[in-house]
Amino acid sequence: MSGMLGRLFGRPSEADGDLDYDRAREMARHPDAAVRRRLAKRGDARPELLYYLADDSASEVRREIAANEATPPHAYKSLAHDVDEDVRCDLARKIARLTPGLTTDERDKIRELTLEALEILASDEIVRVRQVIAETLKDVADVPRYIIQRLARDSELAVAAPVLEFSPLLTDDGLVDFIESSAVVGALSAISRRGDLSEIVSDVIADSDDQDAVAALLANPSAQIREETLDQLVDGARRVERWQMPIALRPRLPLKAARKLAGFVADAVLGALMRRDDLDEDTAALVSETVHKRMREGLAGDARDGEGDLSACPDQAKGGKPKRVGDEVRRLHKEGKLDDARISVELTSGNRAFVTHALAIKSGLTSSVIGRIGAARSAKGVTSLAWKAGFSMRFAIKLQARFGNVPPGEILQARDGFDFPMSEEDMNWQLDFYAS
Repeated sequence: MSGMLGRLFGRPSEADGDLDYDRAREMARHPDAAVRRRLAKRGDARPELLYYLADDSASEVRREIAANEATPPHAYKSLAHDVDEDVRCDLARKIARLTPGLTTDERDKIRELTLEALEILASDEIVRVRQVIAETLKDVADVPRYIIQRLARDSELAVAAPVLEFSPLLTDDGLVDFIESSAVVGALSAISRRGDLSEIVSDVIADSDDQDAVAALLANPSAQIREETLDQLVDGARRVERWQMPIALRPRLPLKAARKLAGFVADAVLGALMRRDDLDEDTAALVSETVHKRMREGLAGDARDGEGDLSACPDQAKGGKPKRVGDEVRRLHKEGKLDDARISVELTSGNRAFVTHALAIKSGLTSSVIGRIGAARSAKGVTSLAWKAGFSMRFAIKLQARFGNVPPGEILQARDGFDFPMSEEDMNWQLDFYAS
């Protein structure tokens, strides 16, 4: 059958040259949808035939009509109300792409029909249709502003976010009004990621209760943030730890903020501050001294739990002297008995000295480095230590909680059930940091 159809109607592609009108009319009324579809794809088909096919019974034909740039605008309204969402999505892609090219010099009727269809699609009940419009128009300036504003206020983040993050048609006043009235979770974060965000909008985001949006704002290197506003956010970072690293990495960090930050941030954030090359000598010295102070505290803790603590080891020779922790750990390691099961027992019993020496001998790191990692309460540091010592991510989770005293909400979990969630490069960096 397909061969016969090919002989009767040819392959109606534009490469075949001009399409005979009578033959095209027969194709438009042919009982086989495949034939009608081939006509619907042609860019040289007569407008009235494409308009006729816009109401075809086969959705695959209507999809081709919706996507065909030769389809006359008079068919747009019918297609915009099509029962098949795929048809509406195809029309949405095309209209959103063509709309910026409609100048005021275009015939009023064509522009009116196109914009009417665009409005219908921007209000479609199916999220995917509205999302197509938003994604296509997100960074286009030559479209009606009211369409962009409607998309920005959409109740679905997938629709609103592209426009809120990229559209050049949203003014500062409009963004501020949106921030103060929106209830869509994630919408403020999209605004926070806008390029060259103004101080006015940044102030409003900083005053919001949306911690994720503030984190996105701090991580946006092009966002303009007043020094007074940043100072307030540094204070807030005492309780919102995920703000600390973005602040430390801001391209222009006021010295006052750097000094204040150094007083309470996690070790990894201190490391980021130390690597900055724009701090003055006094601030750099303050950061360096803070790092070394923490190292000294780690060493002191290690000495308290160290090899000289004879009572920390439960295995003692009967009637003889108690064994030193280091000696016991080395014996178990030599006998191949220093595994995660044995260390877990000592973790549960609170024998920190044993665990410290066991981790040292398994990882090849010194006890002082192990002590610093344990004192830092760093989920990444302890996870890296477990990896270096050759343990599983499952054991690393237990180690974070019992040895690192990491808060439950901050414990790193396994990726895909058992893999370490950090790259080897990141874990080596963590270990180098604590060893430096």
